[in-house]
Amino acid sequence: MTKFIIILLILDFLFLILSNSLFNIFTNIIFSISLVLMINSAIYFTKKLNFIQFNFIKQLKAIKTKSKTGISSLESLTLALSSRIGVGAIAGVALAIYLGGPGTIFWMWISGLLISILTFIESYYGSLYKEKTNNNYIGGPSYYIKKGLNNYKLAIIYALIIIISYIIGFLTIQSNTIVKSVSEISSINPIITSFIICILASLIIFRDIKFLTKFSSIIVPIMAILYIIIGLYIILNNIYRLDNILFSIITNAFNIKAGFYGFITTILLGIQRGIFATEAGIGTSSIAASVSKESPLKQALVQTLGIHFTNLIICSITAFIILSSTYTTLDIINPNGIEITLNAFNDYFGNMGSLTLCIITLLFAFTTIVSGYYYAQSNLYFIFPKLNKLKLNIFKLITIIILFIGAISNSTVIWKLIDTFVAILAIINIYALNILFNKDKITKI
Repeated sequence: MTKFIIILLILDFLFLILSNSLFNIFTNIIFSISLVLMINSAIYFTKKLNFIQFNFIKQLKAIKTKSKTGISSLESLTLALSSRIGVGAIAGVALAIYLGGPGTIFWMWISGLLISILTFIESYYGSLYKEKTNNNYIGGPSYYIKKGLNNYKLAIIYALIIIISYIIGFLTIQSNTIVKSVSEISSINPIITSFIICILASLIIFRDIKFLTKFSSIIVPIMAILYIIIGLYIILNNIYRLDNILFSIITNAFNIKAGFYGFITTILLGIQRGIFATEAGIGTSSIAASVSKESPLKQALVQTLGIHFTNLIICSITAFIILSSTYTTLDIINPNGIEITLNAFNDYFGNMGSLTLCIITLLFAFTTIVSGYYYAQSNLYFIFPKLNKLKLNIFKLITIIILFIGAISNSTVIWKLIDTFVAILAIINIYALNILFNKDKITKI
C-alpha cells in the first residue's frame, strides 16, 4: 500500500512536467484505437439489443420505480450524474467549441446517442457481478473482468488505471476549474482557493458511501435544475438566434472546406468532449450502478437515461450559451474552457454572471470530486480487499494533496492526460464487454 501511494505521487509530478507535444502524439494514437473499438461495438450492441438506448419510455419507467431497501436506483443515478455533470459539461463543451468550432456539438450529440448503449451494457454487468463489502455493494469493470472473464491480472490493471486517472486527472481538472473561475472574478490567491477546496473535499470524502450517495442525491438535482433554468432563460431571450445556431452546428460539422485536418479535428474534439462529459464506455457507470440492490436491467436503463440527460440537455445548454456569445473574440493562452463560459455569462448578466457561474461551477465540480473519489476508492478496495481504516485514510490524504497540486497546475496538460486515460480505460472496458456479452447474453429487455 505504501509503495502504491509513492508511485501515485511520482506519477502525479511526472505527468505535470511532461511536454504537451508528447501528450499529443500518444493521446492521438491511443484515442484513435479506442474510438474505432467504441463505435464498432456500439453499432453491434445497438443491433443486438434492438436500439434499447433509444427506448426513453422504459428508461423513465425504471427511474420511477421506488426502492424498498438500500440505495435506490435514483440515488445511484445521482451518484453517476454527479460525476458526469462536472466541468466537462461546462468547461469541456466550451473548450471543444473554442478549438473546433460549432460542428463539435453535432458530433458530441451523435456519439453520445450511439455509445450510450455501452453505458447500458456496462451498468448491467456492473450490477450483475457486484459484491458486498462492509455492508455496502461494490462493483464495476474490475469486478466483472475478474468474475466474468476470469482475468484477475487485467482486472488489477484496470483498477490501477482508474485510480490513477481519477485521482490525478478527473479530480484535478475539477479543482483546477474552480480555481480558474474564482481567479476570473476575484484577486484571491489560487493557493488559498486550492486550500479551501481541499478542506471542503476532506469533510465529504472522509465519510462512507451512504453519505456520498445521500450528498449527491441532494446536491445534483439542485445544481441541475439551477443550470437548466438559467439556460432556458438565456435561450428564450435569444430565441431569434436558435435557427442560426443550429444551422452553424450542422454546416460546420461537415465543413470539408476547412481542410481534412480541420474536419477530422472537429469530429474528434466533439467525440472526446462527449465521452468525457458522459463517461460512456469507460466503465464508471457500472461502478455507480453496483451500489444499488435493484435489478441489473433496471440499473442499466436508469444509467442510460443519465447519459441522455447529460448529453442532450446539460451539454446542449452550455453549447447554446457559448454559441450565442462573443466567444470568437477571445484570445486565451492555456485555456481551461471555463474562461469561455465565464465570458458568455458576462455577456448576459454582467458582473453577476461571473459570480453565478462561479457558484454553479463550484457545485458541479465539487460533486464530481466526491463521486470521482468514490470510483477510485472502490477500485482500491478491489486491489486491497482487507484495507484497514488507517491505510484508507492515508490514501484519502494523498488524494487531497494531489487535488491541491492539480488546482494550480497547467490546464492543457491535465486535459490531455484525461483524454489519454479515457482512451485506455475504454479499450480495456470495451474488450471486456464484448467477451461478456457473447458469454452471458442480455436477453430480458
